Amino acid sequence: MTDAPHDHNPALDSADARRAGAILTIDLSAIQDNWRLYQKQAANAEAAAVIKAGGYGLDAKHVGVALAVAGCKTFFVATIDEGIHLRTVLGPEPSILILSGFMDGAERDLTAHHLIPVLNSLVDVDAWRVYCVASETPAPAALHIDTGMSRLGLDKDELAILSEHPDRLSGMGLKLIMSHLASAEEPDNPTNKAQLTAFKAAVRQLPDAPASLCNSSGVFLGTDYHFDMVRPGAALFGVNPTPAEANPMAQVVRLQGKILQVRSIDTPESVGYGSTHQAAGPTRIATIAAGYADGLNRSLSNNGVAYIGEHPAPFVGRVSMDLITLDVSKVPETLAHPGALVDLIGPLNPVDDVAEKAGTIGYEILTSLGERYHRIYATTEGS
Repeated sequence: MTDAPHDHNPALDSADARRAGAILTIDLSAIQDNWRLYQKQAANAEAAAVIKAGGYGLDAKHVGVALAVAGCKTFFVATIDEGIHLRTVLGPEPSILILSGFMDGAERDLTAHHLIPVLNSLVDVDAWRVYCVASETPAPAALHIDTGMSRLGLDKDELAILSEHPDRLSGMGLKLIMSHLASAEEPDNPTNKAQLTAFKAAVRQLPDAPASLCNSSGVFLGTDYHFDMVRPGAALFGVNPTPAEANPMAQVVRLQGKILQVRSIDTPESVGYGSTHQAAGPTRIATIAAGYADGLNRSLSNNGVAYIGEHPAPFVGRVSMDLITLDVSKVPETLAHPGALVDLIGPLNPVDDVAEKAGTIGYEILTSLGERYHRIYATTEGS
């Protein structure tokens, strides 16, 4: 590895990039490769894609199109509005499912945009059936069974009622029966097998339809968990679905902040709000144009690590709204200068490492990335 901090990227020469305090590069080809890995891993099942929260903060438009080009045919989002937006981007062909189901009175919005609600309760089931019968349209729906999350989905009592009265599903098109794993990232957690057993029992009690249990981590629990469809989400964007092992996913995001200023301080001078860091000797401090308003958690204060080339630069002082301060005493001055780029998320500090330092998970880091970054959507020719 060389001391050159970054290969020159012509995209950084644009006026928008020059004005921005930080650059967020999203590798769309890496997202496609990650989806292909899932499709290979679950070869006998369909690999869908969960791209809720605006494609986990990376923009559902770009992410959705890239995945569709790669061959993905089924997408899951959280809300109806997310579904409507994605439909306008992807056109009429892909299936788009709404995990939160539907709000009262939104049935026509769903059918008008060819969206499939995930029915999470008997109330949902009955309301959707009434709508289908009244409109004389067997509109499609998915059925969510709660097997251990105690969030959304039919509980044991509701499932028993539905199994005794399957006519409550008549008049609609049942496209999928699904559940969601609570602890799939922990392969030895007994909850996984308990949920698998409960889901198999639930499927046997219901009309015949494709079934889906796996999230990103669940796919790696084995083929017993795959059923007809797997639903990777955050792992498509580089988050490690197997935390106890090396990350099998390609990294997707690189966040580079610009150095605004470098100054030299010495003891007993302090850095940032609250004087939470004091120099123990001669120190060079670089101030970076990004902060918690950009999704870099305040919990990274005196705890995070950035990289300039191969050189670590610890966060010192508090992360503030717009600024971060780094100790660059051990970084060559030729690399740490105003205008230079610093990896806040990058090859040596991937999103999971940043999340661990922040005391959170990669999902939160991705979905918190701010609007002030200049975004570059990169693709490899032929992807």
